[in-house]
Amino acid sequence: MAVVTRDGETGAAAGASRPAAATRLLASRLFASMAGLDWLAKVWWTCLSISLFAGLWELCWAMGWADPKLLPPPHIFLDNIAEQGRFFNTATRWQVGTSMSEGPSAFESVLITGAATTMRVFVGLVLASVLAIVVGVLVRYYRFFDRLVLPTITLLSPVSPIAWLPVAIFLFGIGNAPAIFMVVVALFFHMVLATINQIDTVNTNLINVARTMGASKPQIYARVIVPAILPGMLQVLRMNLFGAWMVVLVAESTGVGYGMGQVIMLARNTFNPSLVFFTIAVIGVLGFTFDWLLRLAQRRILYWLPDTAERLRVL
Repeated sequence: MAVVTRDGETGAAAGASRPAAATRLLASRLFASMAGLDWLAKVWWTCLSISLFAGLWELCWAMGWADPKLLPPPHIFLDNIAEQGRFFNTATRWQVGTSMSEGPSAFESVLITGAATTMRVFVGLVLASVLAIVVGVLVRYYRFFDRLVLPTITLLSPVSPIAWLPVAIFLFGIGNAPAIFMVVVALFFHMVLATINQIDTVNTNLINVARTMGASKPQIYARVIVPAILPGMLQVLRMNLFGAWMVVLVAESTGVGYGMGQVIMLARNTFNPSLVFFTIAVIGVLGFTFDWLLRLAQRRILYWLPDTAERLRVL
């Protein structure tokens, strides 16, 4: 709509609004492109970090500081992926009358074995997290439960997960259950203590405000305390993710049937360093992907929290 000014000039306001709209549109497109570039920058720095590590490894081999028979560089153990991948066929290797050439291909064997180990880590992580949060909340909710359960949890917390390996075999035998049990035991006790510590550090002002508004004790725990400890518990969950990967490899090495731990034991028994480092590379990729998915879920769940890393970098 035309606008008449004091000087009789029409359309001046409309003409002025068009550059402003164009500027806003350009700024929005610029921010969108910067977001895309930020994602590409993270990928580029990740590739650069891995390449630098591999380059230093290759340099040690080129300078003669590393024996290629004991510490083969990446270009050696990655060059024969198809040959090393066939050793991942641990599911059918021990069957009578089955040769190494039968069964899934090398690529399929790597996928099946990696998926089996990842499944055990994921199931154990979920079970340990749910049980730990429930027990931690009950410890602080009921004084009787606190006095009855907390001393036992504190007593068992320092015990190494490897010490539970015979117990897992006695209880569950051979299969997926002992590996999942090992992951749960390795994480449960520490996560219970972490949950209790997170509850104790909840801001009392939040609890007092809820009481002033007439909230009951169950409502305070459900709507104040549990949401307040959620950010800290997700951080604890992420830190325990790496511990879960360490424990599941030990459990799988005892004869779960098939898994990354079985491949590591096979490489050790046959003195195959290339298979060892190739398996380590596969475990690293799986762990990195798992951690990236967990961080992505954390950002989506805790969308209201600021990015403290970027805030601290400007200091």
